[in-house]
Amino acid sequence: MADIKLKGITRRWNDFIGVDNLNLDIADREFLVLLGPSGCGKSTTMRMIAGLEEVSSGEIWLGERMVNNLEPKDRDISMVFQSYGLYPTMSVYENIRFPLRIRKVPASEHKERVLRAAEMVELTQFLDRRPAALSGGQRQRVALARAIVRAPNAFLMDEPLSNLDAKLRVSTRAQIANLHHELKTTTVYVTHDQVEAMTLADRVVVMKNGIAQQIAPPMDIYNKPANTFVASFIGAPAMNLIEGHLEAGTFTSPVLTVSGLPHRHSGPVTLGFRAEDVAVVSEGGNLAAPVYSVERLGDSTMFAIRAKDDLISLKADKAASLAIGDVVRAAVTAKVSHIFDGTTGQRIEPLLIPA
Repeated sequence: MADIKLKGITRRWNDFIGVDNLNLDIADREFLVLLGPSGCGKSTTMRMIAGLEEVSSGEIWLGERMVNNLEPKDRDISMVFQSYGLYPTMSVYENIRFPLRIRKVPASEHKERVLRAAEMVELTQFLDRRPAALSGGQRQRVALARAIVRAPNAFLMDEPLSNLDAKLRVSTRAQIANLHHELKTTTVYVTHDQVEAMTLADRVVVMKNGIAQQIAPPMDIYNKPANTFVASFIGAPAMNLIEGHLEAGTFTSPVLTVSGLPHRHSGPVTLGFRAEDVAVVSEGGNLAAPVYSVERLGDSTMFAIRAKDDLISLKADKAASLAIGDVVRAAVTAKVSHIFDGTTGQRIEPLLIPA
């Protein structure tokens, strides 16, 4: 096992910067998720840790070793990729066994280690098959077993669920979570899927344009996003963001007024609130607009409303019967509101209110 330290690492190609001065301490046995849209630098960061990408500046430490100049094979890290990378002419058993042969692990240990890894991912009955005879989920489990069998210091997983359908993503995600609980191996996991980040991570690094926007446990990021980018990226649906003005604790915009905000800040701001935090009401409220679309989700109903230039999401009871064109009303309170600087987009913390 090992901790991983990234000290000011940067990756640039001429004038383009893929990762910009990233500092990160990943604790031994931690499950850390790098999250962000395509091109944000998350996969580049992982590839630098693995030794597959050159570090332009900064240092990478695995345990007590600075590994910038070590070959990937010497870093004692196992990788699981989006593409399974299996050998089509080998059986499942031989695919899992392959890292042991390459690393010249004594042959007497192979069978026990392969069977143990296969059992952990529920592949014991498929060991004689070749990859072509397996489903996508089973192939991904072979890739996981091949990483497990080495007993490395760390796992690096680059979008391992992207090629699976929705049902398989859920079951394989649960399997990865259980494996981490059992193995307690330091894991760095790359994804653009915020559900994977929220459900798997001990901590999440939200990235944009090569820069870490926020590093925190998933619920801290959900409850207190550091800026409007994080607020708009985390959550399904994303946090509603409305531009306006804050003065003496009152937010005003063409579509919404919220009073009693515990903030001294004055000037242009963005007010945010989540669909599930707002009460849809039959009368009154401080937000009203025609229904733009309706999504009936079984356990709830999601309304999108068009208020001036803002498309706002509201979550209501499953029995809500409003249709497109009907006016929906909601009560947005100070308690559920987040305030962000109108210029920088950074979160403005509320004043501490005595209990």
